[in-house]
Amino acid sequence: MGTPSIEALVKSLTVEEKAQLCGGKDFWSLHAVERLGLPSIMVTDGPHGLRKQSEDGDHVGLNAAVPATCFPTASATAATWNPSLIEKMGKALGAECRAEDVSVLLGPGINLKRHPLGGRNFEYFSEDPRLAGDLATAWIKGVQQQGVGTSLKHYAVNNHEFGRMTVDAIIDQRTLRELYLSAFEKAVKDSQPWTVMCSYNKINGVYAAEHKQLLNDILVEEWGFEGIVVTDWGANNNRVAGLKAGQTLEMPSSGDMNTKKIIAALEVGCLTESELDYAVTRLLKLIVKAKETLSLPRVQADLHAHHDLAREVAHESVVLLKNDNGILPVEAKQQKVAVIGALAAHARYQGSGSSKINPFKLEQPLDELKNAYGAENVSFAQGYHLDNRSDLEAISEAQLLAKESDVVFVFAGLTPKYESECFDRSHLDLPQNQLELISALAAYKSKVVVILQNGAPVTMPFIDDVSGVIEAYLGGQAGSSAVADIITGKVNPSGKLAETFPLHLDDVASTPYFPGNGRQVQYREGIWVGYRYFDTANQAVLFPFGHGLSYSSYDYSNLTVEAPQALAADANSVVTVSLDVTNTSERDGAEIVQLYVGQANPSVPRPLKELAAYQKVFLKAGETKTLKFELDYRTFAFWDVVKQRWIAETDSYTIFAAASIADVRSEQSFTLNTDTAKSEPQASLANYFTPAKRDFSEPAFAALLGYEIPAEDPVVPYGMNSRLGDIKDTEVGSKVYQGLLEAFGIMLGGDENASAAEADRLMAEAMVADMPLRNLAVFARDRYSEKEVLALIEQLNQ
Repeated sequence: MGTPSIEALVKSLTVEEKAQLCGGKDFWSLHAVERLGLPSIMVTDGPHGLRKQSEDGDHVGLNAAVPATCFPTASATAATWNPSLIEKMGKALGAECRAEDVSVLLGPGINLKRHPLGGRNFEYFSEDPRLAGDLATAWIKGVQQQGVGTSLKHYAVNNHEFGRMTVDAIIDQRTLRELYLSAFEKAVKDSQPWTVMCSYNKINGVYAAEHKQLLNDILVEEWGFEGIVVTDWGANNNRVAGLKAGQTLEMPSSGDMNTKKIIAALEVGCLTESELDYAVTRLLKLIVKAKETLSLPRVQADLHAHHDLAREVAHESVVLLKNDNGILPVEAKQQKVAVIGALAAHARYQGSGSSKINPFKLEQPLDELKNAYGAENVSFAQGYHLDNRSDLEAISEAQLLAKESDVVFVFAGLTPKYESECFDRSHLDLPQNQLELISALAAYKSKVVVILQNGAPVTMPFIDDVSGVIEAYLGGQAGSSAVADIITGKVNPSGKLAETFPLHLDDVASTPYFPGNGRQVQYREGIWVGYRYFDTANQAVLFPFGHGLSYSSYDYSNLTVEAPQALAADANSVVTVSLDVTNTSERDGAEIVQLYVGQANPSVPRPLKELAAYQKVFLKAGETKTLKFELDYRTFAFWDVVKQRWIAETDSYTIFAAASIADVRSEQSFTLNTDTAKSEPQASLANYFTPAKRDFSEPAFAALLGYEIPAEDPVVPYGMNSRLGDIKDTEVGSKVYQGLLEAFGIMLGGDENASAAEADRLMAEAMVADMPLRNLAVFARDRYSEKEVLALIEQLNQ
C-alpha cells in the first residue's frame, strides 16, 4: 500500500502532531508519525564530506563521526571553475549519504566572501555570485540525483562569525540583490534544493528566521522555491513569527517548548491552522521524498573510488600562483629534493568547525613526494613548530638542507587556530615562525617553491624571495598526492583563484566596517566587494581574481560579439560571443576563459568589469577550439531599487575576454539597445561612483540605503537576545558563562593535535560568547528552562 497523498496526510494529522513536526526530534533528526507510515529522517553536515556522528548526537554536534571521504573545501573547489566536476563530487557525497541512511546533507555554503578575514570563508566558494551560484547548483544537482536532499546555506548576508547569532546586517537593497542574494537565486531556480537554511543574523532589523521578505516574498513567491526553510542550528528567535514568515523547521530540537507555543498561538488566533498547514505540507513533501529513497536497497559507497575522485578535484583546485624561470614542474628524476615545513608531515587538509570530516584515508605531502622522487632522494626538515614557537635551530637545519639540495619545497599555511567556524581571522598573515623560516631561505631563492595550505587569502612578504608559489588550499584527504602530481608535472595545473589576494588588509574596501561590534554591521562599501572594488579603483593586489598559471600557454583570438536589434527582459534574445583559444605550447592543458562585461555610462555606480561567463576548455598541444557564449538580459542588468526589478540600460558595453580580471587578452565594445533608456547618473550616489576615494560616510550610506542608518541595539537592559559575552563580566553572568564554556569545551575537545586542540578551545569560547540567552533553553535544556532564562535576565537587570 502506497503513501497517502500529501493532502490526505495533512488532514490525518492532529494539531499536536502538526506543531511537533515543525521542530526537530533531536539534534539531527525530524519527528516521525509512525501511525501514518512517516519515518524519522536524518539530516547531517557537511559541505565537503559526510559528517554523521557515530555515537549518540550531542547538543553541539561535534563529536566523532563515521569515516567518510573528505573532499577539498569550497574555497578550493571553486578554483576548479568546473561545475561538471563539482556535480560528480556531489554524486559521490549523495552516495555516501545513501550508505548511511542520511536524507539531507547540510550544504552547500554559498555566502559571498565580503572580506578575506571571514572565519568561515574556507566553506564558501567565491567573492563573485555568478561563479558561486554555478558551483552550488552543480553540487546540489549531484547530491540530489542520488535521492538525497541538500540545504543551501546560510540565507542570507552571513559574512562573518563574530556576533553571528545576533548581529544586525544593515545593507541596501541593490547590494543585497546583486551580490548577497544572487548566488542563492541561481541555485534555487536551477536546482531546487530540498531545503534552504536560514542564517542566524538579522537583516535590516529582522532575524533571518522570521524575515518575510527573504523567506516568502523573494524565495518562494519570486524565485519559485518548492522546499522547506530550516533554521541554522539555534537560529530560531520567535517560533510563531518565524512560522508565519515562512520558516518551516526549527533545528535542533527545543523539546516541547516551541511546540506548545505554536499550539497556544492557534488557540488565541495569533496563528491560523492554514498557516500551520502550509508549513506542514512542505515538510511532508520532504519526508515523503526521503522515505522513497530510504525504501530503496541500501547502497554501498565505493570510498576508494571516491578517494580517486577527491584527488581529481584536488588536481583542478591547485592554483599555480608564481613560476619564475619555469622552476616547475620538477620532474621525477635523480636529484636531491628538500621538503621543509611541519605541514609537510601533518597536512592541513580541511577547516575547523561543523564541517570537520573524519577521513577514511589521509595522505601526507612528505610521503607522496617520497613516492614521486624516491625516498632516498628526499630529505626532510621540520623548519617550524605547529604551535607557532620560534626555533632558530630548526631554521638552521632547514637552511643547511636547502643549501645541499637541488630543489626546495617549503610547506606553509594556516594552522587550525587561525581559521575556523565561530571566529574570524585577526590578520592576513601566515604564522610568524613560518615567515621567519621562509625569509631565512631567501639566499636559495632560485630553487625554493612555497606550497600553501590555507582556506583563504594570506599576505606573502616573501613573494620576491622565492621562485614558485603553489596555492593548494585545503585539499582534502587526497590533496597531498594531487600536489605531488602538479609539482612533478604528471598533471598540468589549471586552477584559478575565485577570490582576490590583497596586498594589505587596509586595501580591502570593507575593512573599516568588518565585522561590526556584534550588535550591528554596516555594509557601507555597497557593491564594492572583491575584484569589483580592486579593479575599478585600480588598487594593486597580490594576486587578482581569476589568476592561475599553467605549464602551457594559451592564445585568444577572433573575439566576435553579435547583439540582437533589441534585448528585453521578457524576451529570449541573447548577445552571442565567440572566441578562439589555442594551446600554443607542447603540453596538453586546460584554460579557464573568462568573459567580463562593463557598461560605459551607467546611471548607477557599476564596476568597470563584472564576470559575465566563463568556460574551462581542455586543449591538446597546438589545438585550437572555438568557444561560444550566450549572454542574456540579466548579464547586463542591475537591480533598480525604485522599479524593484532588473534593468539593463541602452548604452555602449564592452566585452572583455580575459585570463584573469587583470589579464585582458581581447575586448570589443558594442551598442546594446534594451527595453530601458539610459538615465542621468544619480547625484545622491556620487560617493559610490568613485570607489577609489572610499568616502563611504554616514550621509553617503544613508543615501544608498534610502533612509537614516538605524541605531544599534543597546547592550543593556539585557534581554533574550543578549549574548553570553555581554554578561560574562557580571557577577551573575560569569557563572553561567563559565559553566557553558566548560560543557562546550568538553564536547569539542579530545583532539590530540595541539594546534587543533587550540582551535577547539577558541571555537568553544567564541561559540559560548556569541550565544544569545534564548538559546540556553535549547543547547542547555538540562540546566535552563525558558522560565529560568527569563528569571536570569530579570536578575541581571536589577
